[in-house]
Amino acid sequence: MIKEKEASVIDKRAEIHASAKIAAGVTIGPWSVIGADVEIGEGTVIESHVVIKGPTTIGKHNHIYQFSSIGEDPQDLKFRGEKSRLEIGDHNLIREFVTLNRGTEVGGNVTKIGSHNLLMAYVHIAHDCIVGDHIIFANNASLSGHVIVEDYVNLGGFSAVHQFCRIGTYAFVARSMVTKDVLPYVKVAGPDSGLYGINRIGLERHGFDEDSIAAIQKAYKIIFRNKLTVEEALAELKPLAEKYDAVQALVDGLNKSTRGILR
Repeated sequence: MIKEKEASVIDKRAEIHASAKIAAGVTIGPWSVIGADVEIGEGTVIESHVVIKGPTTIGKHNHIYQFSSIGEDPQDLKFRGEKSRLEIGDHNLIREFVTLNRGTEVGGNVTKIGSHNLLMAYVHIAHDCIVGDHIIFANNASLSGHVIVEDYVNLGGFSAVHQFCRIGTYAFVARSMVTKDVLPYVKVAGPDSGLYGINRIGLERHGFDEDSIAAIQKAYKIIFRNKLTVEEALAELKPLAEKYDAVQALVDGLNKSTRGILR
């Protein structure tokens, strides 16, 4: 059912399925195709030549630019047409030629994109990925299936993340091929995914005080510079994590890792 309220602007050349649900204040440009079981929230702008396939839910005040493919079938040979979905939050900028795929049965049948994210041109987010909030993916950044990206991550242009990896909060990844988990706050750069300390500039921009940054720096040395096993590092981190919540995120990242961490 199409709900075109007074503030909505839907071009007559757009193709919209009868089951699509369009909230007030939505703009849809010419030659865009809105498929069955698609829900678009209030104030969202869909430019021309966008294809959205359901089941897909898009929140409020997103802006999706031309030639994006949203909610298409997962690129997984095991997919047999089972019902799966894509969920997108609010206030996202999704630029030209972005591709966002729905989930698969193995991954719980859902791909999730949070809110306040910037996905630049040609970004690809594959099936069953979970992407948080306040994230920037630069041009051509790509996620394989089942990747988790936590809040405030910056993924640089042409970076790629292997399936089932986790990128921790406030991490900064620049032009890298990531094949293991990246802990929170860490800077990764280059095709060999080398580590370059903590993302100090990003932490300062987001209001971390000097004591917390110093504690994160100390924790980084424990994990990456003291040649400790993960178990030994966790033991040394415990008192620091009890004092600083920011360090607890590193402890959680170590405990959650299933692929091993970049070191």
